[in-house]
Amino acid sequence: MTESTALGDRASALVPAATGDSAAARKSPLPPIVWLMGAVSFLVGTTEMIVAGILPEISEALDVSVAQAGSLITVFALGMMIGSPLMALATLRLPKRATLVASLLLFAAGHVIGALTDVFALALLGRLVASLGTGTFWAVGALVATSAAGRERAAGAMGVMVGGLTIANVVGVPLGAALGKGLGWQGPFWLLAVLSLIAAAVIARQVPAGHGGGAHATVRGEFASLRTGRLWLVYLAIALAQAAVLGTYSYISPILTDRAGLSAGLVPLAMLGYGAGTVVGSALGGRLGDRIPWRAAITAISATTLVLIAMTLWATNSVVAVVLVVALGVAGLVCNPILSAQVVTVVGPGRPLAMALSNSAFNVGIALGSALAGVALSSGLRAQGPPLVGVIFGVLALGPLAVLAATARRHA
Repeated sequence: MTESTALGDRASALVPAATGDSAAARKSPLPPIVWLMGAVSFLVGTTEMIVAGILPEISEALDVSVAQAGSLITVFALGMMIGSPLMALATLRLPKRATLVASLLLFAAGHVIGALTDVFALALLGRLVASLGTGTFWAVGALVATSAAGRERAAGAMGVMVGGLTIANVVGVPLGAALGKGLGWQGPFWLLAVLSLIAAAVIARQVPAGHGGGAHATVRGEFASLRTGRLWLVYLAIALAQAAVLGTYSYISPILTDRAGLSAGLVPLAMLGYGAGTVVGSALGGRLGDRIPWRAAITAISATTLVLIAMTLWATNSVVAVVLVVALGVAGLVCNPILSAQVVTVVGPGRPLAMALSNSAFNVGIALGSALAGVALSSGLRAQGPPLVGVIFGVLALGPLAVLAATARRHA
């Protein structure tokens, strides 16, 4: 039998499911395990940016500058960048339940290290350990959720997991900032450690031992899925867009307090406004991305750049600054669902390495953006520095987006 005949037979075998069973499957509710993965994604999602709201407290407690304290965000992003693809490969054929439990234990250990130390180097180590646990959970949790949902509901399952992260920005991060200011900066770390241990116990009971296995997955096949230049342009656009938005957001607390004169106690409320903006932005991206993906993405990154220019020039009043922070959440998050969906469009579904590398691209952007924004904050630019760095990254992001848009029809 030729390869084309075999592919034709497989396609024919799928027709009844597409016309009958698959339609019914798309209308059925998602399995409870998908919602469990979404809930835990909310938990692990709160940690990456949680220090953004308590940077002054951390810098004082650990006797470092605010810019140095911001490297806790950079180190976490670097750990995620490396950990996600490595764990996607390492766990291709391993029992998923055990891997998920181990990832959450690693996550808890990282936060305990961070909470117990008053040495900045150990705090960095704790963030690195926690990031590897987070990367492991994402690499495996996505496989478990999509496997439980089935092919017809895989996109919906990933939507629940991404939704967990979005809600983390809306509720988890501002709540963590409030706890950090009220109970001390270690408070959020202890809370995340305890909750992750509870989540590990629930997963040990609820996830079947062999669930989400990848018996037919191969490392060679995963690497083969990466052999397209268009995919790497998508990754580049993801990284530059994230550097523009989250590089600035990493230092939102000093921007609001030192430059705009906002009370430190009101910073969590401003972050809540940013989080609400991300929900609106993600929803817009999800709706527009199905119909006009590239027009929507280019418009969104252009709007983001304009917001950052306004923040650089005019964020000297607390009301204006908060409005701009909310606008940054809306405009800056439109691209995320669009570009994540384009990864699947390019390589097809069921490719954990490609999806893990998209997560790495997000974190490359966060690491690069937060690092350069920290340098700018320490320079003579002071609080104007981070949004100015964001403007540069926003302009750069238009390059790969323009190429992707121009070649979209040829690659359809």
